[in-house]
Amino acid sequence: MSTQNKPAQGWEDDIYDCFVRHNISQIPYVPDAGHAHLIRRVHDTPQMHPIVLTTEEEGVASSCGAWLGGQKSVLLMQSSGVGNCINMLSLVSNCNFPFVTIVSMRGEWGEFNHWQVPMSRATPGSFDLMGIDVKRCDSPEDVAPTVDAALYAAFASEQKIAILLSQRLIGRKEW
Repeated sequence: MSTQNKPAQGWEDDIYDCFVRHNISQIPYVPDAGHAHLIRRVHDTPQMHPIVLTTEEEGVASSCGAWLGGQKSVLLMQSSGVGNCINMLSLVSNCNFPFVTIVSMRGEWGEFNHWQVPMSRATPGSFDLMGIDVKRCDSPEDVAPTVDAALYAAFASEQKIAILLSQRLIGRKEW
């Protein structure tokens, strides 16, 4: 598999810089090519604890546990995993935990895999139904200010925010 039309990695470094600035110490994730550069940076940083998950809903619980332990966490996942989290997101709402997830979108611009399309269409509405505020980044210039504002809002006032990274931003995949 190759990624076509993939922009420079600068916006992924912007996310990493926001993690550093906001003292994000735990980063649960399901391995994903859209987050690969960021995940490598997290693994290379001793102050950050990457947590490899077997399924995305574990990341919701992990993020809540991090907050209870006095640490900040951001869940990284792909849009295809959002549906796995719906029931677990009730924990975020019922217990009023701050929550941030950064979602690499599939099933959009130039998608080759038709199985990705339905969950891509349902992702924003799924978060909305669970009380999670949705922000979207369509260009590299959107990323740093959106992630910075989301991290501040979540951890300063216990907001719940999902940041969607458009497939156009990440780049089209081809088999």
